[in-house]
Amino acid sequence: MKALLLHDKGQWRDMKVEEIETPKPGADEILVRVKAAGLNPVDYKTGQNGSPAWTYPHILGLDAAGVVEEAGADVTDLQKGDRVVFLADMARKGAYAEYIVTKAHTVSKLPDAVTFEEAAALPVAAYTAYQALFFKLHIQKDKSILIHAGAGGVGGFAIQLAKYAGLKVITTASSANHEYVKSLGADLAIDYNEDDFVEKTKQFTDGLGVDYILDTVGRDNATKSLKALAFNGQIAFIAGQPEMNESINFAHPISFHHVALGSVYQSGNRAEELTLKVMGDHLVELLAEGKISALVEQTIPLQDVPKGLEELETRKVKGKIVAVID
Repeated sequence: MKALLLHDKGQWRDMKVEEIETPKPGADEILVRVKAAGLNPVDYKTGQNGSPAWTYPHILGLDAAGVVEEAGADVTDLQKGDRVVFLADMARKGAYAEYIVTKAHTVSKLPDAVTFEEAAALPVAAYTAYQALFFKLHIQKDKSILIHAGAGGVGGFAIQLAKYAGLKVITTASSANHEYVKSLGADLAIDYNEDDFVEKTKQFTDGLGVDYILDTVGRDNATKSLKALAFNGQIAFIAGQPEMNESINFAHPISFHHVALGSVYQSGNRAEELTLKVMGDHLVELLAEGKISALVEQTIPLQDVPKGLEELETRKVKGKIVAVID
């Protein structure tokens, strides 16, 4: 098969499409012909640092959508020809290829109303947002939330899902992206370059702070965000934990939630792996019904993935970039 090959860590900018052996599915796995694969910051980050679990050449890519080519002997609910979407296992060869193998119980079937490109935008970003909001923060209608980096993939899906759930949504974004994040459902957009988001959030919430925060930026930003939380507020963090010790205060109790979607495959916990399908099924349904957008801003051919990852590295990309693989 053709695949975009990473020959050693640190060489992701030099990846080219080459030939490699097509993988074989195990008894509880499926072989999928990849039709589209989403790009994510985690791709260039892991491509730079490598992993002890990899053998080279490696194939990056965690967002996968395509058609079942072959089902393993123990797979009963999927068959050749089924259209599917799934989060690939970071420890195995990924989705920037014509074929990929994955565990059958983690995939979601696609209705005809959802394109492969739309579906491939979901797994890393939308599943992360979904897990943070519904499985960690347990968001409730009419509460308030601050979502950082709302123009990005995780932030963009989180805004839509929070609005779908009936929350008041505040987000941070550059002023150039304010109309975009408001089109996704944000009630207030704060320019992180010009304004103090804690101060603006307090003003918007009559001095109380927000009930929830989703931080996708980093440790320092997450730590500062704690000042914007209401009494009994909660923060979910993805890119670095906030400083907790000095924040544990009897007079102002708050809760912390670590979100690490991709490590589920290393957990050995099948029940947690099954939540990938649960999240995928609901997100695909929302997409098919037009209740959320897939946020696809660019589609590119497989050979242009390194350029796309370089764009992501600038941290100025809006929405999602998806590679079409044919």
